[in-house]
Amino acid sequence: MAYSSIYAPARMDPALPPLRVNLYSDTQTKPSPGMKEAMMAAEVGDEQHGDDPAILELCDRMAALLDKEAAVFLPSGTMCNQIAILTHCRAGDEILAHELSHIIANEGGGPGALTGAVVLGLRGERGQFDPETVRAALREPRRNAPPQTLLEVEQTANSGGGSVWPLDKLNAIMDTAHEAGMRTHMDGARLMNAVVAAGVPAHEMVAKCDSVWLDFTKGLGAPLGAVLCGSARFIDEAWQWKQRLGGSLRQGGICAAACTYALDHNVDRLAEDHANARFLAQGLAQVAGLMVEEPETNLVFFDTRGAGVTADELADRIRWDGVQVSTVGKYRVRACTHLDVDRAGVELAIQVIREKISR
Repeated sequence: MAYSSIYAPARMDPALPPLRVNLYSDTQTKPSPGMKEAMMAAEVGDEQHGDDPAILELCDRMAALLDKEAAVFLPSGTMCNQIAILTHCRAGDEILAHELSHIIANEGGGPGALTGAVVLGLRGERGQFDPETVRAALREPRRNAPPQTLLEVEQTANSGGGSVWPLDKLNAIMDTAHEAGMRTHMDGARLMNAVVAAGVPAHEMVAKCDSVWLDFTKGLGAPLGAVLCGSARFIDEAWQWKQRLGGSLRQGGICAAACTYALDHNVDRLAEDHANARFLAQGLAQVAGLMVEEPETNLVFFDTRGAGVTADELADRIRWDGVQVSTVGKYRVRACTHLDVDRAGVELAIQVIREKISR
């Protein structure tokens, strides 16, 4: 039984040894001592009544960082995506997104289940598409066609190997969507990874997005929380969906304080994760039979076909030596570097994988 799959069992085999290197996901990060201190010191109130100072501070910080009018604190990135879709779209509307996007593959069919919207998957290399692909997907408005109301992108593109949309390409597809009368939304789960890797300020990267969110639970190391940003009107409507979906919090400032701490301490250090990912990729490329995709940020994908094992078989083997990865296909493995994995941990992971491949 594979213990590393994206759909991991609720409880691990108790016989498994303790983890030594957790490359499963950057969602596995634990709050640092400094972050915990900030959480315990947070001044809190009733967020639903608008009087939680820590949440207000975080939302103000995020709106300023992304140069948007307003922001709302939410428990998760998936809720950010779904509330954005609920706010932008109506039942029967069509959303354009990459065919491997998170909203298609990993949110339980949320657009259809909650909004009643359909998502048209666009093709493109490394989780990205171009303006020509968008134009080819556009339809002449007619009564028997779904209204095309929203274009969605991921920055970075997870299933595209953690690829970073170049700014000119990103702006071009946003312009194409706006010219067609569509709104634009960015799944910014790893937005700051893209900002650090590309050296482009966050507000420039999202300038043409009508809505965008940042997740704090991945490389930024917070235990929960994401912030959705947009116009004041958009956030007002999003707040109503937050209320309807049970996302309105009470003393949520304890968690917002962790997110603010992450903004102050954990953004620039993402470059370290990227360097570790490159080091990991270089080491794995020297293992016979593995085909490794060159990482752009903190995600390393590799193919096990040439090594004569499936992704799950390899993941099972290395888990017994305390190394965990995720599998995203029969032969495709994902390893994710983050603040809880140092260079020594990466070296150990390379060693274990090499040993288990060559056995």
